[in-house]
Amino acid sequence: MSERVLVQQLQTRQDGPVSVSGWVETVRDQKKVQFVILRDETGAVQLVNPATRPSTGSGDGDANANADAAAQAALALTDTISNLATGTFLTVHGALKHDERVKLGGVEIKVGSLEIAAAALPETPIAADSGLDKRMDWRFLDLRQRRNNLVFRVQTTLEHAMRQYWIDRDYIEIHSPKLMASASESNAELFSLDYFEDKTAYLAQSPQFFKQMAQSAGFGKIFEIGDVYRADPSFTSRHATEYTSIDAEISWIDSHEDVATMQEELLQHAFQAVKDKHGAEIEELFGLEVVVPAIPFPRIPLAEAREIVAARGYEIPRADGDLDPEGERQISAHVQEAFGHEFVFITDYHPEIRAFYHMRDDETGLTKSYDLLYKGVEITTGAQREHRVDILEAQAREKGLDPEHLGFYLDFFRYGAPPHGGFGMGLARVLMLMLGESSIREVTFLFRGPTRLAP
Repeated sequence: MSERVLVQQLQTRQDGPVSVSGWVETVRDQKKVQFVILRDETGAVQLVNPATRPSTGSGDGDANANADAAAQAALALTDTISNLATGTFLTVHGALKHDERVKLGGVEIKVGSLEIAAAALPETPIAADSGLDKRMDWRFLDLRQRRNNLVFRVQTTLEHAMRQYWIDRDYIEIHSPKLMASASESNAELFSLDYFEDKTAYLAQSPQFFKQMAQSAGFGKIFEIGDVYRADPSFTSRHATEYTSIDAEISWIDSHEDVATMQEELLQHAFQAVKDKHGAEIEELFGLEVVVPAIPFPRIPLAEAREIVAARGYEIPRADGDLDPEGERQISAHVQEAFGHEFVFITDYHPEIRAFYHMRDDETGLTKSYDLLYKGVEITTGAQREHRVDILEAQAREKGLDPEHLGFYLDFFRYGAPPHGGFGMGLARVLMLMLGESSIREVTFLFRGPTRLAP
């Protein structure tokens, strides 16, 4: 078997014999020549074959047998190419030739032979103008597009860069359980399932409690990239019932500012990695530039943000005092105009709109927490956590939570815990906004929502 060569390797390879494998993207079957665009996971290459058509003349009984066999083979190859369906997976063996006139990479392969691994049906169920729901039904076909392939290359680079940032700074990676005996934050938005011996288990909404447990365990600095689940019957472009959460927690902090500083450094490092590796291709396929954020990010207290939004002519309707989606867009527009920045930390939230475990400032009574907005959309909630068990219990009661139902969590703090804090960030939202997409479904490998469990 000939060694398989990836399409991206062809430009640096010398002319001569070569084998490539991929799927058929297009076929142009002309009278005298056939062209096939073959795509693999790294790019596309043009295949060319001089067409051999059936002869209309009478055969020569004395024709050379070898010549006749070659003609029959050429005729069979032409017929095979004529009948190739889009999406057919095959291997081609042929001769690589560099030719600057070839628009697709400046190389082409003259076909010697084809080996079909799996033929596709002649008509595909989706087209370039198919709607999002239809494309999600046939996601494996939708993902064959170069543009969609790039999404997940960007995702890989983004995650790797974040991991590298943390590992270089001696963080520990954890994998927290996704089956829970009780709620991880509240009793809302929980998926339940039958467990052994007539027990009920719940899918984790967040690794929050276990991130904090790692602080009590003396881990110091941890991160996790993993799935979380929210039984939220929302149909917006930025919500899902299962998504990937990027989480970090650090010990021995003075305030939530330490967490925010770590996160902005993390994002700057990760965005730079994406720009360095994929910036040109993102500009080509998505029509936008990846902007590496300058640090520090702007910081605006929530009360001031509300005043700025009101001055822009928008009254936030939420009774709890938090920003609604339009308020987030308005404050982000202000930050872009005033600071030329795509990110902004909104800080100093009232305890009523924050989790019970957020630490409160002794002077203001507001929480030591923030939301991070990117291009007008919230991607993160971060905070310093309350590590004093008596205050935790009191704040839980204020929220209507029974401390007895939080027993395992509160035990983390009964035997000592350092001052600590962290954040959770939605991976799909970051990708959606970075690439200028309109929905997280476009940047999620297989989306899960209230009405979608397949494929």
